[in-house]
Amino acid sequence: MTVRGFVIRSLVMLTAAWTPVAAQAAPDSGWWTTRPATPRPPATFGGVARRSVYVPMRDGVRLAVDVFLPAELPAGTKLPTLIEQTRYQRSFKWAADSLDRIRPDVAYFVTRGYAYLVVDVRGSGASFGKRRAEFDEPEVRDGWDLAEWVVAQAWSSGRIGALGVSYVGTTADLLLVNQHPAVKAIAPLYALFDAYADIVAPGGLELTFFVRDWGTIVAQMDRQEVPASRRPPGSLGVRPTDEDPDGTLLRAAVAEHRDNYRVDGLAGRMDSRDASGTNGLTIDATSTHTHWRRIAGSGAATYSVSGWWDGGYPYGSIKRFLTIKTPGSRLLLGPWSHGGRYYFTPRDRAARISSFDRNPDLLQFFDFHLKGVRNGADREPLVRYYTMGEERWKTARTWPPPGATRRTWYLAADGAMTPTAGAPGADPYQVDTTAGTGGRARWNTLLGGIGAQYPDRAEADRKLLTYDTPPLTRDVEVTGHPSATIWLTASTDDAGLLVYLEEVFPDGHVGYVTEGVVRARHRALRPGAAPYRQPTPYRSGRAADARPLEPGRPDSIWVDLLPVSHRFTAGSRVRVAIAGADRDHFAQVPAGQVPTLTILRGGARASRLVLPTMAVPTRGER
Repeated sequence: MTVRGFVIRSLVMLTAAWTPVAAQAAPDSGWWTTRPATPRPPATFGGVARRSVYVPMRDGVRLAVDVFLPAELPAGTKLPTLIEQTRYQRSFKWAADSLDRIRPDVAYFVTRGYAYLVVDVRGSGASFGKRRAEFDEPEVRDGWDLAEWVVAQAWSSGRIGALGVSYVGTTADLLLVNQHPAVKAIAPLYALFDAYADIVAPGGLELTFFVRDWGTIVAQMDRQEVPASRRPPGSLGVRPTDEDPDGTLLRAAVAEHRDNYRVDGLAGRMDSRDASGTNGLTIDATSTHTHWRRIAGSGAATYSVSGWWDGGYPYGSIKRFLTIKTPGSRLLLGPWSHGGRYYFTPRDRAARISSFDRNPDLLQFFDFHLKGVRNGADREPLVRYYTMGEERWKTARTWPPPGATRRTWYLAADGAMTPTAGAPGADPYQVDTTAGTGGRARWNTLLGGIGAQYPDRAEADRKLLTYDTPPLTRDVEVTGHPSATIWLTASTDDAGLLVYLEEVFPDGHVGYVTEGVVRARHRALRPGAAPYRQPTPYRSGRAADARPLEPGRPDSIWVDLLPVSHRFTAGSRVRVAIAGADRDHFAQVPAGQVPTLTILRGGARASRLVLPTMAVPTRGER
């Protein structure tokens, strides 16, 4: 099966089951499993009933909606409602009735007293309409109309929540832009906040593989052209609504989708944040962060969830949490790939199925905000995060957790890192354009939720410049936002700079921990200019702030690595690996040229790594 075939099928199925995983259980089960005194509520209804309808919007466009309610719901019963607005087809028509099953997470909430709606957003699935962009204004405004429809139903309690993974998490965010009074709480799971920085061009370097492949996938879905070999076995495509038994309405809706804007047409065009697509819109025009004041003005509680391997989204979730400070809002960061199904840690050789069941945690959150259940959700820590290596859940009142010490390591001669800057020196590096991080990197998990896996990086590092500390004399916990300042000269006026933080274990295995990416022309920092709150300096990525390198002239580039919490083991070495290319994911710049980067160290131009370290007790102190 091709990579693209795997991606498409994974997206359609939402929870891919093909990723090779280690057999042993992952150690990331929920913290509440050790608290038998506070059990989660059991099911109160015995089954789930589904019906599919078209709901008209203010402009006459009809959206296909699946409505899930408890089976045999007693007359007069009022339920809060959870909404998903999806880009990925709300449900499927099957060749055999036996294949048509209610999603387990939907059944979980419905049997515990919720109505649950899954909606094809306009211009997709079985819904009518056309798309000028992702998350465009008409799509956002549809959220108000959907909320109005819900509160008018006989079974509605008049209180609404929203949730979802990835695109669906973003639509949960954007539902709040409407400030509908019925919407009280949302849970954006593994979802972007600043589309440009989190996914389109982290550090200003375009993530071309995602823009191209994701755009192709959704275009095929919109046109109902996903090949049968790439659909779930037995699937016949998107499910028509109950009022459309012969598929006439579905065919009419799909015909309207053929004029949709093609996202994959952006590939190779996003050289700055304010670049416009052929639709005349910039990425910011439809990015969540541009609406944050209206989202905050809704007053709704927001539960942001992401994982350390979730592309650039862990930082997106942090920015959302820090910016939208509504009462009841929380942040959860675990050891997961996009979607949360898979667990991984730097010392592992393969991904594992996660032991974390997010449904009980989300139920507590929604029960409190939508049902008024006094279940202790208001006493939960604002931040929970998982420290890999230690394999432990921790809490904090904010992010980054207070108490970290900035520990600096300086790049030195002979591939070493030392605690003090040494004599001046330089290491020339002709960029190896074949370097990459493979097909199971954090970025790949954004397409279909496959499990991140970084095999031993020792071989890959031979194509890079590497610098190691001496073996650690005790465990070192890095929690927060590592960074590097790289002094260099370049042979070209632009370059990609990728910095990897790794752990070299005593047995020689090299484990990936996190990474940072910067396009040199977008290296300029804009203190105080960030359009939202974030704990690191901001770089705009705008064309007006771009500064070409002057070939041969020394310059420094500050690289913010993606946030992480990981404990390095005594006896291991901390490694920095420097690259100028990741052919598997990012655009090569300058196009058609191979830069030589000369990394400067020591003296007044001391390249260095800064790690936010937390105190770790020795064995005797424990």
